[in-house]
Amino acid sequence: MVTGGAGFIGSNFTRAMLKKYPDYHVVVYDKLTYAGNLDNLKDVAEDFSDRYAFVRGDITDAAMVRETIQEHDVDTIINFAAETHVDRSIMEPDAFIKTDVYGTYTLLEATRAFDLERYHQVSTDEVYGHVPEGSSKETDPIAPRSPYAASKASGDMMVHAYHVTYDLPVTITRGANNIGPYQYPEKVVPLFTTNAIDDQPLPLYGDGLQVRDYHYVLDHCEAIDLVLHEGEIGGIYNVGTGTEMANIEMTRLILKLLDKPESLIQPVRDRAGHDRRYSLDVSRICALGWEPSHTCEEAIEKTVRWYVENEWWWRPIKSGEHYQAYYRRQYEGREID
Repeated sequence: MVTGGAGFIGSNFTRAMLKKYPDYHVVVYDKLTYAGNLDNLKDVAEDFSDRYAFVRGDITDAAMVRETIQEHDVDTIINFAAETHVDRSIMEPDAFIKTDVYGTYTLLEATRAFDLERYHQVSTDEVYGHVPEGSSKETDPIAPRSPYAASKASGDMMVHAYHVTYDLPVTITRGANNIGPYQYPEKVVPLFTTNAIDDQPLPLYGDGLQVRDYHYVLDHCEAIDLVLHEGEIGGIYNVGTGTEMANIEMTRLILKLLDKPESLIQPVRDRAGHDRRYSLDVSRICALGWEPSHTCEEAIEKTVRWYVENEWWWRPIKSGEHYQAYYRRQYEGREID
């Protein structure tokens, strides 16, 4: 059962698993919030109709979760379901606590009740907080600095506690900044790409020197697959390219790929509590034999190309009132001259 499987990473993971494992059956369980979109799985529903099922449900709904597990004879849960956007967590943290903390608890309780083979938690590098130097190891203390990061850190701690207390068979991956097909276009790379395509300003936070590891989503999916099959029970694995790039570099690269002028860059007032740098030590997962197939630059190039070629997917989202209302609330009046 792939919770949050109609979202960005979850839909890519579902597709990858069904393609790779012809004997696997996958049920996607998703609430279909603003970022959950059945168009993300349109080809999956057509190509794998005999091994794929969709259930609309909320991970905080314990009865629905358990009914789905029983009906589909689920043996493994991979939890992608989460509120994930830092900007939204600053505006409305309530939903993040409900989904990322209580929802994780609900799934863990179901895993325990049905004695499932595995529970896997998809987490984020943001739980480590700002990393001024060096790179975060899985054994480092977590120090989240946004409501989103705190909610994910809380979920991770709950997963670990259930492993220690109940001997639950769990694993955790903490991913860098994923980019790629089907990422909701309020996130920075698809936002900047689609704005640039339409010659609209690119709202860059502060001086643009925040450092991130832009990681191609299918590389992340391969890493989760490996951890599921060969990872240590109770183990945590960082996943990323192990390299980094400043946001201003990312922005200029997008503009260069689209042959657009840098005059489209519009500095805006920085995000509250904005972490300056994330950096992951990925040696532990590399020791399992995994390595990323894309550099940051290659991941950005491939992502930009997908958005250029798939306007059918993102234009209806960006023209919708939900997206437009969020965009106005987030960026109006924040311009820096």
